[in-house]
Amino acid sequence: MTSLARAIDERLIGEFSVAPADASDTQWLAAVARLLREDLSARALRSQLQDRANKARRVHYLSMEFLIGRSLTNAAEALELDAPLREALAERGRHLEQLQDVESDAGLGNGGLGRLAACFLDSMATMNIPAFGYGIRYQFGMFHQRFEHGSQRETPDEWLKDGSPWELARIDRDVEVGFGGQTDRDEHGTTIWTPERRVIARAHDMFVPGYATGRVGTLRLWEARATPALDMSLFNAGDLHSAAAIKGQDEVLSWVLYPNDSTEAGRELRLRQEYFFVCASIADILQRHLEEHSTLANLADHVAIHLNDTHPALAVAELIRVLVDRYSMDWAVAWDITRQIFSYTNHTLMPEALETWSTELIQRVLPRHLTIIERLNEALLEEVAERFPNDPERLSRMSIIEIPGPEPRERQIRMAHLAVMGSHTINGVSALHSTLMVDHVFKDFAELWPERFVNVTNGVTLRRWLSQANPGLARLLDLKIGRQWRIEPDRLRLLKSHAHDENFIGEFRAIKWENKRRLCDLIHRATGIGTDPNSLFDVQIKRIHEYKRQLLNLLHVVSRYHAILANPSADWVPRTVVFAGKAASSYQTAKQIIRLINDVAAVVNHDSTLEGRLKVVFLPNYSVSLAEIIIPGTDLSEQISTAGTEASGTGNMKFALNGALTIGTLDGATIEMRERVGADHMFTFGLRSDEIANLKSNGYHPEEIAKADPDLTAVLDSIASGRFSPGDSERYRELIGSLLGDGDRYCLMADFASYRQAQQQADELFRQPSRWTAAAIENVAGMGHFASDRAILEYAQKIWRISPQR
Repeated sequence: MTSLARAIDERLIGEFSVAPADASDTQWLAAVARLLREDLSARALRSQLQDRANKARRVHYLSMEFLIGRSLTNAAEALELDAPLREALAERGRHLEQLQDVESDAGLGNGGLGRLAACFLDSMATMNIPAFGYGIRYQFGMFHQRFEHGSQRETPDEWLKDGSPWELARIDRDVEVGFGGQTDRDEHGTTIWTPERRVIARAHDMFVPGYATGRVGTLRLWEARATPALDMSLFNAGDLHSAAAIKGQDEVLSWVLYPNDSTEAGRELRLRQEYFFVCASIADILQRHLEEHSTLANLADHVAIHLNDTHPALAVAELIRVLVDRYSMDWAVAWDITRQIFSYTNHTLMPEALETWSTELIQRVLPRHLTIIERLNEALLEEVAERFPNDPERLSRMSIIEIPGPEPRERQIRMAHLAVMGSHTINGVSALHSTLMVDHVFKDFAELWPERFVNVTNGVTLRRWLSQANPGLARLLDLKIGRQWRIEPDRLRLLKSHAHDENFIGEFRAIKWENKRRLCDLIHRATGIGTDPNSLFDVQIKRIHEYKRQLLNLLHVVSRYHAILANPSADWVPRTVVFAGKAASSYQTAKQIIRLINDVAAVVNHDSTLEGRLKVVFLPNYSVSLAEIIIPGTDLSEQISTAGTEASGTGNMKFALNGALTIGTLDGATIEMRERVGADHMFTFGLRSDEIANLKSNGYHPEEIAKADPDLTAVLDSIASGRFSPGDSERYRELIGSLLGDGDRYCLMADFASYRQAQQQADELFRQPSRWTAAAIENVAGMGHFASDRAILEYAQKIWRISPQR
């Protein structure tokens, strides 16, 4: 018996009092995970002690989301224990995949923002960048998605119902967080904030191992705990309901990611949640710094704080509050330190997506922070007025707090403006996004502080998204170009010399087919729908949003359905169209699109005329572990957002990395991918961002476009008339009607004909398997630049001023 097998046996007996032969897969997972966690914990401690001894500068990455997925396979590979672990499990008649299947995805994120943060933590550890991640330990994730008569239904994601064996509770790092109350001044003029309610933030650490390095990073997640844990006076008085309600009111802060904010109570909860997170994180960062340096005078020399989007922007005001109020630092000194510490990544080009809070709500929940923001805003407006005199419109546009207009309304605090003002560097996440950010979203700020704006194009970790998600392809690459591509991603370019080697093409195609067969099995288990691995797998997986244009994809599906019915004897390329993604619980249009997709699927999949040549699938409850099966089995990757709306995208990179060809607009990082991969190896369509802007400024008339296209007219009429919603002919009339008027904000009508043509080009190439596979190989070969390791080294050099520790 190997020593590792003995250690696992001891865990099963000692922690579960169960003989190894009788232990469940869940118990085996917990035993193995805790054994690996011990190793990770020891390495994390060594990493922190090394950084302390070196007086290293650290980055602290604040993000509301960390979509880390499952941890077992990643930990085993990073610790180089994959083979020994498989051997130890085999001695007991177990397989690593059995344990992996019972592990829950950590419910800490939803979409690209959270997955990017997870990739970045992986790369920080692998590139030896001293770092901490900070987030919230969501008890119920975002939600578990299921479908009821085609409609999305949300239930709690109980990923923590049995606890997580990967966590380490840090009761020694509790932080008290205050809300409400009032502010006063003492006899020395110091502002005193007396909160009305206090909550305890309890730290739980998850460890993020670097690949083939001793460094292990730490992701510190905050859980809200009531203080006191129970109001005994209410409880003893028999008012059990009130006692429980007060406890729940506090602990709800860490229950759910992005609670529904369509109500006033929901908005207040989201604000409290964001402050809870940044208050605890700032306190922890300062505590660690004082433990290591005993003074705050050198804080900016050793601490960098990065805001991953606008959600943590309150951290700017919180750091000033703590430095000035708690540590009696002069305001000017505190503000100077703050601006040296913070940097900010913007992830959206849509003004309506930039977070705002009413001054009334901030006053009620965070009265001290309102006074800080007001003072910062005064300083900003003074600087703007001095630089651009006699320009009241500019002042109004740039003000952190909205300047009242002629109509009475609650003034809003623009959190993105606070983040920009408080940061020494602001970056976009693709070349196009950064250009549009400077030219439009933050144009005024870029004219005031042009040196602050830079670009760092996103990236993904090759360890997770190729080595672990696609082991067959990873083994083939190891044979052809060696194993070093995992940490030297530019080596992928060596595959170009194999793109026209028929033997390599055959091996590559066989691996893709096997991955498609695995995806077929997943689809059948999840939905009961049978699919053909020989069909073209056409996939769009991402959160459901109008700008991502799942509806455009569906319009083409219906167009294709009509065409097959009109000419059933034609030589059609069989297609399996796969959707996955969640709609925000309050986003009714997105939820209606989900229902429409499922309604179309129900009709198409049961139409025997098609003879299996078209299938439509919506896989429920999209997650990282689901993506790890879907992406390697994809032939055609749908990246079809309206040009100028997608900041970057990372799904586009994962698909291409696994040998899928992109059909997409010239948006986000897809433009840079096209430059690296070659225009001949993807299918681009649609108006460019400047053409979209010109179209709208000159008057966009989608109804005229639809009328001129009989196919498109038939598609719209078919959906609007109830062809796919029998028994409810009005179900989609308003949705489709909006596309012919002001509701087509994302130019589906304008791009439909071009999209249809690109889909026809995809059909033609798929009929030529060797040419298709050669293009797929070219896609993999061009993806080295889009590794998150490259992105993190750029952040470290250009923004954080941090050198890798060796």
